Amino acid sequence: MQSKAAISGTSSRKSSPDGRFESAYEGLVCGVDEAGRGPLAGPVVACAVILDRSQIPIGLNDSKVLSQSVREHLLNTIRETAMIGIGISEPEEIDRINVLAATMIAMQRAVSALPVIPVAALIDGNRAPALPCEAVTIIKGDSKSISIAAASIVAKETRDAIMRAADLRWPGYGLAGHKGYPTAAHRAALIALGPAPIHRYSFGPVTRAAERT
Repeated sequence: MQSKAAISGTSSRKSSPDGRFESAYEGLVCGVDEAGRGPLAGPVVACAVILDRSQIPIGLNDSKVLSQSVREHLLNTIRETAMIGIGISEPEEIDRINVLAATMIAMQRAVSALPVIPVAALIDGNRAPALPCEAVTIIKGDSKSISIAAASIVAKETRDAIMRAADLRWPGYGLAGHKGYPTAAHRAALIALGPAPIHRYSFGPVTRAAERT
């Protein structure tokens, strides 16, 4: 289905996400967010979360403003009380179709992985994939919608765990620390070691490092 126009909001006042977008629907609503569009290595991980409105975890917020310990606590609570779908696009797919298209596919997979089809999906950002339900894009949605905030936490924690495991398989790049993002240390390791299979060869710094080896 076609997505509605992106909702940007009119106030610059910072606030915690709430359930006003979810409350616009009588049926089940999922929040959708992703982690990992910008890194040079690792997958894009998307998550769809349908919260139990009678058991909303306390402290939900954009994963980027939460400490790791708080995210881990909320992750456990979300897993215990909500329905979750995960969708992943691996580096090979990202290289083949580009990272934006891969992100849309990961979001589709996440919604498809839910145990039920929601009546609507609230999606962080201004782009939405084709879904079997209404899709509503919300700019900075992870700071406005509790469902998207929950999805942002699950997506980030899931991807971080993948990158910690990757660090054990491909040591020397520091993947457990920077999670594949293009830090100075990561770029230096790429030049020294050359790319590993987990790297995105279509991304400039990786392409250049591969040409040097």
